[in-house]
Amino acid sequence: MAGSLAAVGLIGFAAALSIGFATVGSAAVLGQRLAGAADAAALAAADAASGAIAGVPCELAETLAAAAGAELAACEIDGLTATVTVAAQLGSLPAAVSARAGPPR
Repeated sequence: MAGSLAAVGLIGFAAALSIGFATVGSAAVLGQRLAGAADAAALAAADAASGAIAGVPCELAETLAAAAGAELAACEIDGLTATVTVAAQLGSLPAAVSARAGPPR
C-alpha cells in the first residue's frame, strides 16, 4: 500500500513538472515569435519611412504583425526611425515586445 501511494505521488509530481515545463516552453516560443514579428514590422515601417518601399509605415507594420499572429500595440515614426510594439495573449496573460529600426545614429 505504501508503494502505491508513493507511485501515485511520483506520477502526480511528474505530471505537474511536465505541465510547468510545457507552460514555460510555450511562453518562450511566444516571446520569440513576437520578437520576430516586432523586428519585421519595425523594418517594414522604417523602409516605408525612408521611401525604400511604398506605403504608410504604421499600416505596413500592422499588416506584418497581423500576418505573424500578433497585434500592433504601438507605432512611432521619428524621422527615418520606426519603433513598434506588438502584443499577443498567452492564455489570459498579455505579452508585448518592442523593436526599433532605422539608420544608424
